[in-house]
Amino acid sequence: MLLTSPLLHPLRSLNLSSATATPFLHGGPAANAVPSFAAVHPRPAVPAQHAPSFLPTIRAMRLMQGRVVCATSDKTVAVEVVRLAPHPKYKRRVRKKKKYQAHDPDNQFKVGDFVQLEKCRPISKTKTFLARSVPARGAKKSQGDGDGTGELGIPLESQQQKQEGA
Repeated sequence: MLLTSPLLHPLRSLNLSSATATPFLHGGPAANAVPSFAAVHPRPAVPAQHAPSFLPTIRAMRLMQGRVVCATSDKTVAVEVVRLAPHPKYKRRVRKKKKYQAHDPDNQFKVGDFVQLEKCRPISKTKTFLARSVPARGAKKSQGDGDGTGELGIPLESQQQKQEGA
């Protein structure tokens, strides 16, 4: 049987000369066949400009509220922050708790106090928050001086009738 027909032996017509070699024929990339990334994507001559100064910066997680759970260290309190997050499988909102170390320069907070954590520069390896006082969640707001005025300082309708009748 003769192997002269190109249909019977397709590899006979394959030419492996070095002039037409591709990087895949000999197992490794040819240096001149693959262009470098810098040659394909040159850097712009002008550096990228920053956002204008009049736009506000995005400050995610700058303020958090939590409850002091440990106040034994000097100038440091451990604050437990509770947040609601959806469960990955059941999609129900579940409570997630995390403890943060916060700076308390005056040692004014005791266990059970509600504080607001404000992000600041790193004070130590674990402390990057400053503890601020916040009124407790269940605390009632004071109702003025009891002079019968509303929130805006305008006398209530019942108080106006008493004043007109007097």
